[in-house]
Amino acid sequence: MTEQALLQRAERNDLAPAVLRRPFALLLLASLWLVVFFASLFAPSILDDADGTHANAARHMALSGDLVTLKVDGIRYLEKAPLPYWLDALSFRIFGFNTFAAHLPEAIAVLLLALLGYLWADRAFRARTALYTGLAVLTCAGVFLFTRIYIPEVLLSLFLCTALYCLLTVLNKSLTVVSTEYGSFASATRRPSRRKAWYAYGMWVSLALAVLTKGLVALVFFFGAATVYVILTGTYRRVALLKPVTGLLLFLLIAAPWHILAGLRNTGGMNGHGFFWFYFVNEHFLRFLGKRYPMDYNKLPGYLFWSLHLVWLFPWSLFFPIAFIKGFKVFTQRRSASHYALNKLQSLDHHDEIDRGIFRYVRYSVDTFATRTTLLLTIYATLVLLFFSISTNQEYYTFPAYLPLLMLIAAALSRAEIAYDSTPSFRRWLTIAHAILTVVGVSAAGALAYGLWSSRNLPFVPDIGDLLAHRGVGDYTLSMSHFFDLTGPSFAALRLPASLAALAFAIGPAVAWILRVRRRHLASTIVVALTSAVFLIAAHIAFVRFAPMLSSQDLAEKIQELEDDHLISRDNRVLMYGDQSYGSSIPFYLGEDVDLVNGRSSSMIFGSTFPDAPPIFLNSNDLLRIWGTGERKILFVPLEKRDEVDHLLGNNRILLEETSGKALFTDRPLDHP
Repeated sequence: MTEQALLQRAERNDLAPAVLRRPFALLLLASLWLVVFFASLFAPSILDDADGTHANAARHMALSGDLVTLKVDGIRYLEKAPLPYWLDALSFRIFGFNTFAAHLPEAIAVLLLALLGYLWADRAFRARTALYTGLAVLTCAGVFLFTRIYIPEVLLSLFLCTALYCLLTVLNKSLTVVSTEYGSFASATRRPSRRKAWYAYGMWVSLALAVLTKGLVALVFFFGAATVYVILTGTYRRVALLKPVTGLLLFLLIAAPWHILAGLRNTGGMNGHGFFWFYFVNEHFLRFLGKRYPMDYNKLPGYLFWSLHLVWLFPWSLFFPIAFIKGFKVFTQRRSASHYALNKLQSLDHHDEIDRGIFRYVRYSVDTFATRTTLLLTIYATLVLLFFSISTNQEYYTFPAYLPLLMLIAAALSRAEIAYDSTPSFRRWLTIAHAILTVVGVSAAGALAYGLWSSRNLPFVPDIGDLLAHRGVGDYTLSMSHFFDLTGPSFAALRLPASLAALAFAIGPAVAWILRVRRRHLASTIVVALTSAVFLIAAHIAFVRFAPMLSSQDLAEKIQELEDDHLISRDNRVLMYGDQSYGSSIPFYLGEDVDLVNGRSSSMIFGSTFPDAPPIFLNSNDLLRIWGTGERKILFVPLEKRDEVDHLLGNNRILLEETSGKALFTDRPLDHP
């Protein structure tokens, strides 16, 4: 039986490939989410840099009730859209100021993204692809890695993909089939239902929420993909079903008020600029051109930008060649069908009954919800990837393309499993994918086993930061610059996660390959997902072990401990040396703003130019002038600034605490309890 016949029988359910029933599939997805994402909400603590900065902005919002102007350390923080901080502030009000509350909205967004992928794929490609899409979202490396800190990309992906799904639902025609002596062709549609109006308004609401999550880039991605899709499919005649007038009013009603209020409340900054210039011009257009002020962002080299997506989508990226093969086959088949239909339509007597638009505006026929889904997802993912290949970028910026790419890979994998015995190219590339996964797994397991063996006699050290080959990570601005050079002794602190990961890599890929050879395709793919899940759990455990280096919670707790023991007065003055991002978790856990020494930089520059900005910025001379006078001073010094502070203060300092190279100094001896 040919591949096409197999696929047609599968569509009619004549051929019943093994699938999990919906309740069991959803239970599996929910269980994975609970183990991989929900369980990781409690540790590690809030991290320094972006995680702490965003948590501080949400903390200020929760305490002040000001839902318009974000502030960090009392300074206006105008470069971000507000919705992620609204959600975090609400979470703080419900659950308190802690790690769980800070990261809960993001974890919920991951679950909703997986469910959206499941429901969309179930409608477009049936149950097996739906399960694979959900599994891929919950177990791919990039989704896990880029939700360890609170950044808005997963929310943006959720809202944009929801808007695209609503768009597709509204524009999709309920096609019937007209059989003729020349074949079967798509005919006129049924009258659109009232339900589509709800989808239309859902599209505008989702788009407004996307704008409130990330800004104008959401409009670029959505309308760019929608425009190309409408042109290619010839569905521009149905645009009226999207409720462009009332929908646009609804969009403005949701998205416009915050922008207007933020502009009115934040005027008179640097060079007379206010929110409108900084947010729209500086943070959107100048950032895209690489001319943003301050210039604190880098751009990944092209070869890294593209190749790293094999890592971010791992292990599912191994099946990408199958998606490419499937896409090429579908393209050629439907293009041929389209040309055939165009020629035959000319000779039909009842041509008025035929929907010519399907064939007139598309080079290849897109006459099903599945093919239209494939087309829209391809356009959208391509646009996102190309946009950030031109713009300044960080590794996680292309996160909104992950769900479309994973759904396309899942659909291709399902198709390859159905046609495994009849299509040599699918069978060959599945074999190659499993071979690569097995080689990677064995290599990783071997490397981890060697590290464990070499550190077998070394003692466990809680602060792994002291065992790392430290680099000047502060000199880098790309998010993944915090990959550290592990030393042999550091494996002693990573025995549990290293053992868990080694076990998963040594067994999982081989079992998945064996199951594939035995034609137990569903079990094979689930084993791939479970192997990745175990590795992600191990990665999280390792991540927790790095907490003393990535977070300064221990130092904040040391200050609170000394205050509770009456060794220092509560009327002290906490200062941070350098940019606030070096120790942004300290003010979060202290619950108070701190002063910055030589820290008027990065995201603090523009907000500091407003006339009502608090006087929190000091220079080296100011520090020397106040050091040892007045109330007690406590100075946080990051590893990157230790030499500078040692030279500045000399012996005129007392060490209170040190962890992973970060230090707390005070200007006088401790009090007597």
